[in-house]
Formats: sequence, structure tokens, C-alpha cells
Amino acid sequence: MTAPLKRETIGQTRFKIGGMDCASCAAKIDTAVRRIEGVADVSVSVTGASMTVSHGGALPEDKVLQQVARLGYGIVRAEAHVSPMSDKAHADHVHNDHEDHDHAGHDHDHGHAEPGQAWWRSRRTALTLACAAALLAAYGIGHLFPVAERWVFLVALLVGLVPIARRALMAALAGTPFSIEMLMTIAAIGAVMIGATEEAAAVVVLFLIGELLEGVAAGRARASIQGLADLVPKTALVERAGGTSEVPAEQLAVGDVIVVRPGDRIPADGEIVEGASDIDEAPVTGESTPKRKGVADAVFAGTISTDGVLKVRVTAAASDNTIARVVRQVEEAQEAKAPTERFIDRFSRTYTPAVLAVGALVAMLPPLLAGGDWNEWIYKGLAILLIGCPCALVISTPAAIAAGLATGARRGLLMKGGAVLEGFRRITAVAFDKTGTLTAGRPVVTDIMGYGRDERSVLSLAAALEQGSSHPLATAILDRAKTDKAPVPPALAAKAISGKGVEGSVGGVAVFLGSGQAAGERSDMTEGQRLAVDSLNGQGKTVSVLVADGVVAGLIAMRDEPRPDAAAGIAALKAEGIRAVMLTGDNRRTAQAIAASLGIEARAELLPQDKQRIVGELQREGFKVVKVGDGINDAPALAAADIGIAMGGGTDVALETADAAILHGRVMDVARMVKLSRAVMVNIGQNISVALGLKAVFLVTTILGITGLWPAILADTGATVLVTANAMRLLRWRG
Repeated sequence: MTAPLKRETIGQTRFKIGGMDCASCAAKIDTAVRRIEGVADVSVSVTGASMTVSHGGALPEDKVLQQVARLGYGIVRAEAHVSPMSDKAHADHVHNDHEDHDHAGHDHDHGHAEPGQAWWRSRRTALTLACAAALLAAYGIGHLFPVAERWVFLVALLVGLVPIARRALMAALAGTPFSIEMLMTIAAIGAVMIGATEEAAAVVVLFLIGELLEGVAAGRARASIQGLADLVPKTALVERAGGTSEVPAEQLAVGDVIVVRPGDRIPADGEIVEGASDIDEAPVTGESTPKRKGVADAVFAGTISTDGVLKVRVTAAASDNTIARVVRQVEEAQEAKAPTERFIDRFSRTYTPAVLAVGALVAMLPPLLAGGDWNEWIYKGLAILLIGCPCALVISTPAAIAAGLATGARRGLLMKGGAVLEGFRRITAVAFDKTGTLTAGRPVVTDIMGYGRDERSVLSLAAALEQGSSHPLATAILDRAKTDKAPVPPALAAKAISGKGVEGSVGGVAVFLGSGQAAGERSDMTEGQRLAVDSLNGQGKTVSVLVADGVVAGLIAMRDEPRPDAAAGIAALKAEGIRAVMLTGDNRRTAQAIAASLGIEARAELLPQDKQRIVGELQREGFKVVKVGDGINDAPALAAADIGIAMGGGTDVALETADAAILHGRVMDVARMVKLSRAVMVNIGQNISVALGLKAVFLVTTILGITGLWPAILADTGATVLVTANAMRLLRWRG
């Protein structure tokens, strides 16, 4: 064993793997790479077609490339995150087919495609076609020359079996003696020994066809995430030196100004600096209604400007835009196994040797103990080896988990791995932060009342005083004036009065805008006006009183309003039998007003440690708790909860603090995460039932002599295809 690695020397190097289409492939690669000295940990993702190797100091990269290539897989270095001690900090792609290495037989006997290669161009496809053609030729030659039949079928068998046997040998030498290829090799050789050469050749062809179908299905799963990455256009129009030039989108730098024409996809995350347009965010968020956006509004890469020309200042490089982050998070999440997936992995490691033992017992015991025919029982034992291939079983869980993570990501539901996705199905309570989670996080004008003036005039005078202020209440008034197209005249000698409000002269009229108490010092308020202020305050609203020429002219009430879908989102959780509670540091009156409008219980005036304590209390009462917050201020409670969710938008999503994130700030998405988790677990149950059910049926029929080698391999191939296809149904999940 190698010595323990110091934390400061640990680095990570990421590789893309070609032709890794099932969990058995991943297990072989994992086992082989772990045996390399200097490797601390290995994480392999089938659906991400990737492998992340944790290592101390410099990674012996050539050994990794050789070890994986010997197993028959394509491999290139994708990226690296290494410590300063490592001399491998470059991120250039490195291909495994070095001609000077003794393993460069890189004919890739596994028949696998290189990373990113289309399945129909892979050597696997060529091998399958060659083996099928050899089998058809053997049937023809055997019919014309019966005396040569056994030999031509043996040749047809060897076309496919030699590569399979080589893979089995390489896997055994790399630490995986009980591989699917080993079962296939033993079964084929045994069939030849008892004279079933024709059947053995046909079974090898069916096995290769099954592998090919697995590859196609795995490719579909990968394409679901790659399709998201492809939403970002490859080029962008950059404004430089008074003109525009077309450059690759990946070369855009933060601060560049790009031009987006009507109908164009936006090539980068950014902020609009000129123009306005309806932005179609459906490709990224699934929202069917375009949003009107103008100067200072944020836009995301991959969305579409439908009707206006925009100039956008880039705020994130290509490698860090919203979609790139989503893709990266999902790829990393797919490497984090769910509890069910880990159990299936452990089970399969003992399952395959057990199948070998059962096959041997079936072949030997009846002839030895009951005088059975050796050929008949050896044939049945070989069929059991093929029935026992664990392909369908080991792919049943990771295929569904990967499809669930991918479909969630396409809808802005990001989860850090299968364990988090699986955990949502057990959630029984959700604790929400208020500001920025249940509410939009910024106040808006809710009520305007005029006394002796109309509401438009009250709004104009107030907006005139607030011009140039960045205070949230001032911004709310200015936004309302803009929305209502109320005129905003200039204010003279405008100044803020600490703790009270702002005053100035507008059109020759002395105007003050401030709290009710400060306004009462400048003007006598009627009983009706005081009752109106109290009523609005009772609804959790902040009230500013406008005084013009010493007389109360109007009231403006503001509140941080609930998100449009907050009430529906909480109702959806309750419909699933999940308790919802709001935890906020805001004052009790405001909290109760918001809670009453949403139908949620509220606990107010809380410090961060209070929120953490309440989460713990819920857990001690037996609840499985989700905490939803901004991912930073609520860090203690997020960490204490069974699952923490960061509520955010764009590149500001606090993924580092939480287990999951709601990218587009929809409260309803919490319930969608729960529903997606339950849908995935139902799918996994169906997959395991199909995988084990078919094996059980064919095990019985084989022992009874009803079915043989052909149906056995068809049962395994068919189950694998059915399981994968069932998992892919999750890609169409709509929530």
C-alpha cells in the first residue's frame, strides 16, 4: 500500500473515456486505475463518459493512459486541477494512442469509440458487423459444404470471441477476474467443447449486438446534457474599435461588449448596456413566456433575443457561464453515487462469482449424483452463465439516476449527486428563508393614496425627491414611476435627513417624504390618515408619507412581495404531505403578514443560530428537513438540514454551500425536486424488477430444458435494453 497522501499535495486530473457504456465498464476502469501507485481515489461516471483521478503530486499519467487503453477504451485528458507540486498542470488533450507504447495495439479490441466519436464509426460497430457477416457466411458455406460446417462456424466464432477473450484477460490482470467478458468467454469455449459451435457463434454475435445497443442508449443519455451545452452559439459579434467583428464565443472575456441581433442566441452571460428586447428563456428555464429585459438586466447564455438589438457586457467567461456551470455540476454529480447505486455495486461484486458457482454446480451435480447426461447439464450450466450476466442489474440504477440529474438540470434543478436526488423522496419538512427565497428580495410599491392630489401626482413628487438614490425604497418608487410612466420633474436642494427621510423643492413646492413619525412633525395628520398608516403597517408594509407645502399629500406603501409562484409552491408541498415553515430574521408583523398570504407557518426575528436550532428541533421530532435559503447567510441552517437548497439565479447560485440549487428562483421547484426524486426511485424499482425478473424466468426454463444459450443471451441483452430505455423515459419528465 502507498503511504497516506498529504492534503496539500492532493490534485485531481479529469479524463474523458470512449466506449464506457455500462457500470461494469466503469467498475473495471475504476479497479484498474486504483492499482496504480500514486493514485489516491478514482471516480468514474458512465453517463458523463469521464473519470476523475485524485493523486498526490504528479500523476503517472502515462500509466493511467496505458492501463485504460489495455482494457480497450479510448481515453483523453480533459482537464486538470492539480497542486503546485504537480508538473502536469497543463490542460492540453493527450491521446492514448502513442505509437511508441507497447499497448498501442490500440485497435481497441473492445471495439469502443474514442471519446466524442459517433457510435456508427466505432470499432465496436465494425467488429459487430464483421462477426455477423462471418456468421452468415458460415451458414452459407456450411449449407454448401456440410463437411466443413463445424470449422467455418469455429472461424466465425473466433472473429468475435478473440477480442472478447482479450478484454476478459486484460480485465483479470487489472484486478477484475469476474467480468461479463469472462462469463461470455467461458460459455463460448464450453459450448465448443460439447459440440455447440454454431450456437456459440450466434451467441457471440448477439452479445456484441447487445453491447452496441448499450452504447447507443448511453450515447442518448450523454446527448441530453450535451444538448444543453450546444445551446450556446459558437460565435459572437464583439464591438471593438468602433466596429464589430465575429469571434469564437469561447474567446469572449469579461467586460467585452457583444451585439445580439433579433432572433440570435445570446452567446454569454452578461448585462444589457443598450437596447431592450423580449428574451425567450425557454431553452434554458422551460418558461414559455418571454421576459421583457432592458438596460441593467441580466441575460443568460443560450437564451434568445426575439425582437430587439441588444448590446451586452459579458459578465462571465465561456467556461463559467450559466450553462457551462450546469453541465459541469451535472457531470460531477453523476460521479457521486446514490445509496441504492452503491448497494447494487456491492451486490454485483459477489453476484458474478456466485453465478459462476451456480453454473458449475448445475453442470456437475446432476451427472455426478444422479447419472445425468454430461453434455446436457454442461449446456444448461453454460446457459446459466449467460443468464447471470449482471449488465441489466448494474445499469438499472445509474441509468435512472443520470437521467434524473440530467432532466433536472435542464429545468434549473441542480443536485450534487445521486445521494441528494435519492434523499428528496424522504423529505417531510421544508424550512424556507423569507427574503430572496419566498419573496423577490426587493421592495415594490403596493399602495398609493392621495389626499387632495391624484395618485400619479403623489408618485411624481416622491420620485422627484428619490432621483439618484440607490436605497431599496427609493428604487421601488422610481421603478413604479417608470412602470406607470409618471413624469419625474427635477428636484432642487434635495437632501437626505438621517433617520427621517428626504426633502427638497419640486416645481416651487417644498416637499418631504419620510416615515409617519417624521411627517407628523411637519404636518398634522388626520385620524383617518393615521389609521391608514397603521393598517398598511399591519400588513407588513413600509409606509412613506408625502408632505407638500406643510400638508399631507399622500401615502406610498412598499413591501418585499412574495414570488408569483410562492403560494402555489407551498400548496404543492402540502399536497405531497410535506410540512412548510418560514424562518426569517424580519420583524414578527411583516413575517406574519407574508405567511398569512402564503398559507405557511412563520417564525420571525431569528438569528442564523436560531434557524439552525429550529432545523435541529424539526429533525428531533422525526422530520427529514430541507432548508431553502440564499446559500450564504443561511449557511449554518443549510449545513444542519438533511438537504440544503440554494435559491438563486444565474452565476450567483451558491452551489458551494448547498447540496442542491434552484437556478431560476421558483418556489414551485422545491416540490418538483421531490416529485422528480420519487419518479426516479419508482423507475429504479421497475428496472431492478425487470432485470431480476427476466433472469429468474429464464433460470427456471433453462433448468427445465425449455430454453438454451440463444434465449439466455437474448434475456440479458433484452433486459439491458429495456432497463436503459425505461430510464431514458425520465428525460421526458415535465414535473
